[in-house]
Amino acid sequence: MNDINSSLESLNSACNMQSDTDTVPLLQNGQHASNQPAASGSRSQQPQASPKQKVQRSQPVHILPIRRLQEEDQFRTSSLPAIPNPFPELGPGSPPVVPPSSLPPPPSQPPTKQVSEPVSSQHCEAIVIHGLPTSQMEKLRLRKDVKVFSEDGTSKVVEILTDMTSRDLCQLLVYKSHCVDDNSWTLVEHHPQLGLERCLEDHEIVVQVESTMPNESKFLFRKNYAKYEFFKNPMNFFPDQMVTWCQPPNGNQAQLLQEPRHLQLLADLEESSIFYLINGKKQYNAPNDYGMCIKPNKAKVEMKELRLLCAEDEQIRTCWMTAFRLLKYGMLLYQNYRIPQQRKALLSPFNTPVRSVSENSLVAMDFSGQTGRVIDNPAEAQSAALEEGHAWRKRSTRMNILSSQSPLHPSTLNSVIHRTQHWFHGRISREESHRIIKQQGLVDGLFLLRDSQSNPKAFVLTLCHHQKIKNFQILPCEDDGQTFFTLDDGNTKFSDLIQLVDFYQLNKGVLPCKLKHHCIRVAL
Repeated sequence: MNDINSSLESLNSACNMQSDTDTVPLLQNGQHASNQPAASGSRSQQPQASPKQKVQRSQPVHILPIRRLQEEDQFRTSSLPAIPNPFPELGPGSPPVVPPSSLPPPPSQPPTKQVSEPVSSQHCEAIVIHGLPTSQMEKLRLRKDVKVFSEDGTSKVVEILTDMTSRDLCQLLVYKSHCVDDNSWTLVEHHPQLGLERCLEDHEIVVQVESTMPNESKFLFRKNYAKYEFFKNPMNFFPDQMVTWCQPPNGNQAQLLQEPRHLQLLADLEESSIFYLINGKKQYNAPNDYGMCIKPNKAKVEMKELRLLCAEDEQIRTCWMTAFRLLKYGMLLYQNYRIPQQRKALLSPFNTPVRSVSENSLVAMDFSGQTGRVIDNPAEAQSAALEEGHAWRKRSTRMNILSSQSPLHPSTLNSVIHRTQHWFHGRISREESHRIIKQQGLVDGLFLLRDSQSNPKAFVLTLCHHQKIKNFQILPCEDDGQTFFTLDDGNTKFSDLIQLVDFYQLNKGVLPCKLKHHCIRVAL
């Protein structure tokens, strides 16, 4: 018992000493003031505390945050390495301390890599975010909104990648607009203030071209059948006369290079692009409307920096525009021409896209026997075409006899059914029809139909042949109380314009060539 009592007394004395220690104030560094001599002297002069004050001493003592942070920092630096956290927003309220070099910039700061020009795919791959694998980096490539206009003034805003080419954007617009993908769509760089426009090449980066365009300029989505026509018919673009002019005399090219006094530097095509003049005669006082312009690739261009040229006619201008393209891009143009053909060869017959009507896909056939056969003889093909025209006429007459007079009477329907076709452009002027033909490419067989301005009951077929535009009037004629349409003074008659177009797509008849491509305007 004595040993137990002595133990209790020693324990009680230890508790009293500990309670006295609790009353010692803390300094700013979190250490007890009892370690200093001045503090011990002041404590001996303090009066005895009341029981009520002892209860207050037993309350939790407030520890300053400086001490807590110092202890946590000492614990981290001594026990754990600094681990960068790539996703601080997913962590707890107070993220771990990481080195500043491993942290991404805050949202208020600009990106780490600032570029004045659009970033290509190679540059995007060089931007590395710490902690992300390469597969996720592909999803973080920069995107940009591009606004594209159609011929009728409608527009569509499309989100594209910064390395998307003109061909890829055209295929995307074809898909969204439900058009026929015949590899003849193109993106046009249009400058209304300067009166300039050009078709982008398939390999050009859209974002890079847009960076060199002023605010009032825009992209147009348009057909261009003549984009690679010079690979198919080179003699139409480079006639023998033009090739003879370019050849040096007597085949001696050294003499031409030794005497450059008659040569003068016009422009550097590496830093410029060649454009068509839309209305050069009115805006630039050009001698005619067959002008060209070499414009530097930058947004702000002064008039003195433009190099204006003028050709004698449309064919010569097309030759020079093609020569400028070949000089600037070279083998890239032929590769762009071959890519659609290579893709088409890889597709199965069931996945082959619908092609436009062409001379290769339309031939004269004879189905009078048990099996059909191709008519190779031109005279026999013309005779079969005339018989088919007469058969159409008989079927239409039979329908008129059997049908009743109603709002959908065949005679009424035949006069308006052509307005639903893409090749019919309504009431446009002669100049407007020629402008549309030029914009969509001066290739053989390009055509459109419109209302006649001189005869309200007639129509006009506008056709391109050998880079020249011709007009043919379609007149109505009556036979046995039925209205027909004809191009050849009644020799071949058709009940509506759709039958007329179908016939001349198979047979040229009185036309200089068959109808091959039709001008189309798509609303985006």
